Amino acid sequence: MIRWSWVGRHLDDIGWLFVEHIQLAGLALVFGFAIAFPLSLMALRWPRLYGPLLGFTGVLFTVPSLALFILLIPYTGLSKATSLIGLTIYTLLILVRNIVEGLRGVSPHVLDAAKAMGLTRTQRLFQVELPLALPMIMAGIRIAAVTTIGLVTVTALIGQGGLGRLFIDGFTRDFATPVIVGFVLSVALAVVVDLLLVRLQSALTPWHDEAGR
Repeated sequence: MIRWSWVGRHLDDIGWLFVEHIQLAGLALVFGFAIAFPLSLMALRWPRLYGPLLGFTGVLFTVPSLALFILLIPYTGLSKATSLIGLTIYTLLILVRNIVEGLRGVSPHVLDAAKAMGLTRTQRLFQVELPLALPMIMAGIRIAAVTTIGLVTVTALIGQGGLGRLFIDGFTRDFATPVIVGFVLSVALAVVVDLLLVRLQSALTPWHDEAGR
């Protein structure tokens, strides 16, 4: 099913597409978190915003990916910006929901103790709330990361897509090797990234692992 001679001749191209895939997924996740974090803090500060915010990001999440990219093309063209805007949008629902629920899950008694110690609102957020909410937040980041890695392949239809371009090449020429290579590398990337994020979470929250034992 795989023509290894073709793989050998195109290793440089495959490597470049693999790097592009990582860049697109990574940037979308970073941009998504940069937008979702302040939105989540706003929803916590003004709880009435949470429902509409979750509903709006949920509607965006349900828009078919190809349709969303097509809607963006008149404004940003067949560019990397189109890919990143679309991919970032799909991370928002997952990230906002997990950040808010993680911070909401912090015990009021812990917050009262932090206030009694004289910590400011900002100090409480970064020294108390975020560390305790980190497992839930990291769970959202993991889901968003794996989802985004899969969605990157769709952007190949607008000239981007990283490993997704191998799918287009294979389907266009009715040649299975590029499709299989693209699929295997995409799945492997998602698995490796998820495992790395699990390790990162364990390193950042050792007390959480101890509590679970």
